[in-house]
Amino acid sequence: MKSFLATLGQLVFSLLMYCMGTIFFGLALIPGIALVLRVWTIGLQMSNLTRFLLLGISLAGGYFLFGFSLIALVGFVRTVLRLRLKEGNYPIFSLNGLKWAFISSLYLMVNFTFIDFILLTPFANVLLRLLGAKLGKNVQVNSRFVFDATLLEIGDNTVVGGDAIIIGHVVEHGRLKLRRVKIGKNVTLGSHCTVMPGCEIGDNAIIGAGAVLLKNTRVEPRAVYYGVPAGPIRPKHSEDNNAQGQP
Repeated sequence: MKSFLATLGQLVFSLLMYCMGTIFFGLALIPGIALVLRVWTIGLQMSNLTRFLLLGISLAGGYFLFGFSLIALVGFVRTVLRLRLKEGNYPIFSLNGLKWAFISSLYLMVNFTFIDFILLTPFANVLLRLLGAKLGKNVQVNSRFVFDATLLEIGDNTVVGGDAIIIGHVVEHGRLKLRRVKIGKNVTLGSHCTVMPGCEIGDNAIIGAGAVLLKNTRVEPRAVYYGVPAGPIRPKHSEDNNAQGQP
């Protein structure tokens, strides 16, 4: 019975999220639709070739209007409702679990429709800030997999490489565990690396491409981590000294 109720609750929540997506997408489409209709009306007195050219351009422009409108809308809702995640362990089917799912849905709406067009631009930082992240100056984000923004801090001049994963949550034994992720200044996250919940990366550190930082890993300033699971690169002179000390 308990399993049935959990499944039913998940189904109801999913349907509510679909309804929310329909509303958000519908509202975000309004500026683009208005542009297309305006251009179509103006083009009625023009030749077919000119009208179709203007229509194509207006459709493309309408898509970008949709994307930026959606960013503004999800940021507005998140800010007005003051939705923030707090560190802790929660049952999946709880108020905090639902809040996490709702905030994640806000990000995923942009992620699945428009985010590729704003990576490595200031608009990516605007989106993350609107969703609650604390970003320093000149942060460069080239990944669509930056989740749980309200639990994220990134310092000045840090680069998030292509498809790097930064995540502030994990589900273990039926419980949602939320932990803050702190990334210092001048840090480089290599492409396709993974930074798990609770990680703290010091200033000027480098996380190699494809490396996986396990939960709660502490990376010292200026350290270089690589591998799965990620560990620090030992200076060559230290390795030589260890080798000489062996019998």
